[in-house]
Amino acid sequence: MNKEKVRVINNPVVLLNLCTMRDKNTDSQGVRIATRKITRCLLYEAAKNLPLVDTEITTPLTTFTTKTVDPDINLIISPILRAGLIFTDEAIDILPQACIRHIGMYRDEKTLKPVWYYNKVPMEAPNPEKFYIYITDPMLATGNSLIEAIKLYADKGIPIENIKCICIIAAPQGIENIQKHYPDIEIITAAVDDHLNEKGYIVPGMGDAGDRIFNT
Repeated sequence: MNKEKVRVINNPVVLLNLCTMRDKNTDSQGVRIATRKITRCLLYEAAKNLPLVDTEITTPLTTFTTKTVDPDINLIISPILRAGLIFTDEAIDILPQACIRHIGMYRDEKTLKPVWYYNKVPMEAPNPEKFYIYITDPMLATGNSLIEAIKLYADKGIPIENIKCICIIAAPQGIENIQKHYPDIEIITAAVDDHLNEKGYIVPGMGDAGDRIFNT
């Protein structure tokens, strides 16, 4: 594993909510609230790569020049359904200029391979260097779904350094799998756990993220 490309955000707010989210006795509402708090912290970290430009604004006291996010970029938040949806509300609050493009995959429980059922990324990418992509999925287990999602954008010519994977809990096997295909991509996470079990679940993990978030 290339640790330089894995950014673990473990400030006290994240750690506090990670404990709440993992606890088997936390109900779905508690899991959702904790997850949203963590995703906000992760998205703030991810946004550090956005290009800035000078802009002139007028306050009630004066006019001055300051920095803002370049309005000419194309910013895309791409949640992998269904668990990745938990990132969407926070992302729109933090980055209202972002476009949300959903990716639908579920994991075949026998092969652990992703099965496509929805793709909202058919768009063209003129000036691909102007595109910034945040692919979100709470759990990075085998990494197979994220690899498919990265490929969607990388095949459009969008630079790998402009694509980031944001997840809450990651397994070493999943990180290594992604880095084998895309060694230069950055992964932003709240925790790197111990291992995957024989069913492809992260240990210690939090169980099935979708089930716990959506109470199914």
